[in-house]
Amino acid sequence: MIRTPEESFGTKLRKLREAKSLSIEVLAHDTGYPADFLNGIEEGKTPPPVAVVLQLSRVLKVGMDQLQESKEASRRRKISHKKRVASYAYAPLTLSGAEKHLRAYLVTIDPETEHKGVEYHHEGEEFIYVLQGGLTIQVGRNTSTLKKGECINFDSSLSHKLSNPTHEKAELLVVIYVP
Repeated sequence: MIRTPEESFGTKLRKLREAKSLSIEVLAHDTGYPADFLNGIEEGKTPPPVAVVLQLSRVLKVGMDQLQESKEASRRRKISHKKRVASYAYAPLTLSGAEKHLRAYLVTIDPETEHKGVEYHHEGEEFIYVLQGGLTIQVGRNTSTLKKGECINFDSSLSHKLSNPTHEKAELLVVIYVP
């Protein structure tokens, strides 16, 4: 049996974008994310965070599962991601689908890390509960610091960014509602 190479998230994204005759600049405008950031995702240089996957699937009018990688490709990407970023990882706790509006993730952020780069935004609402460690979250211009057992709920269309200022790994339950 001949195995065909599995497509990466970036390859799938590029093919979907090109099939819809969208330039990277138009996709950037429609998602609100910078073109160089989206280019990095397409080239496999930037791991795609959940918020970006949500926004891309909404703009491209496809289910998240059409963009998601296979389990093996995802495992390889996570290993590569840890080598490059080693600060932020997420595992889906619910199945995605066109009729599914709630998505839950177990998110871990390494100690004393600040998420560098783009702030996230996507349609809907987000709920974050701190299971372990601590969290600093910036939503729009407001910054909140949460510790174990505390939570926050916010309009996820506002730019938001997470960081872990504590000396221990932060573990979060993140639930996203996407209309």
